[in-house]
Amino acid sequence: MSDPFTAQAARDAEAAARAAGVTVREVSGLAELAAVGDLFTTIWGKPSVSTELLRAFSKTQSYVGGAFRDGALVGACVAFHAAPQQRSLHSHIAGVTPGTGGRGVGFALKVHQRAWALALGVDEIAWTYDPLVARNAHFNINKLAGRAAEYLTNFYGPMSDAINGDEDTDRVLVRWDLRAPAVVAACGSGGSGGSGGSGGSGWAGAAAAVVPAAVVPAAVVPVPPDIERLRVADPAAAHEWRLRVRERLGPYLAAGSAGAAGSGHSVGYDRERGYLIHTPTEGEHP
Repeated sequence: MSDPFTAQAARDAEAAARAAGVTVREVSGLAELAAVGDLFTTIWGKPSVSTELLRAFSKTQSYVGGAFRDGALVGACVAFHAAPQQRSLHSHIAGVTPGTGGRGVGFALKVHQRAWALALGVDEIAWTYDPLVARNAHFNINKLAGRAAEYLTNFYGPMSDAINGDEDTDRVLVRWDLRAPAVVAACGSGGSGGSGGSGGSGWAGAAAAVVPAAVVPAAVVPVPPDIERLRVADPAAAHEWRLRVRERLGPYLAAGSAGAAGSGHSVGYDRERGYLIHTPTEGEHP
């Protein structure tokens, strides 16, 4: 008997791709793998992953997925397996063609990746994102119902690319429990916001079941509306934002404690206010 999660995940992936007007599938041929590398080079302004490495990922049953519109590659996502006992996939890099963002292509890629992972018996996908990039925080926490699990200071070191500039590469580690009710709902929403609803804010993962929509957060950590533009216009101000968010958000995500059983805090996100920190009251479980 087939796993109902896997079957529904496949249907959700097909629906998300239709809504975005793309076809999402695995990529394995050399020419298409080279196109994936070229796409990432266009986005980041320098080579990010070689054709040879993508070929190795594909051969060893790691994930190399592409979104195609009218036969042209418009988005891609690459992930590799974590330690076997973790039953987890680490999603290393994903991007869409400039000008394609906001049309559901990124959502379609992630929902396809989830279906692919569930079919292999993987329970979780993890990835990192820059906590200063507001649209990515909204996408990861609200649209996908991912759980902000750990704050990683200067995780990659200097990258000096078109997106990160010369700034410290602080990242938030997101854990995506592929069978969690909030994730199931988010992936079945067609990208309409899943756990966040129309208001643009939400509490992801296990916290979604216990945090009322109107809850007053214990703390709010603002982020700039467009950090990438600010890095170009005023690098010093951008760095101040980095230090401020590191100092305020980092302790709530120390040592991967956020949302873990018996820990203190869950992290939501609101497009107007920024990160919303919830501390469970007595009797609640984060």
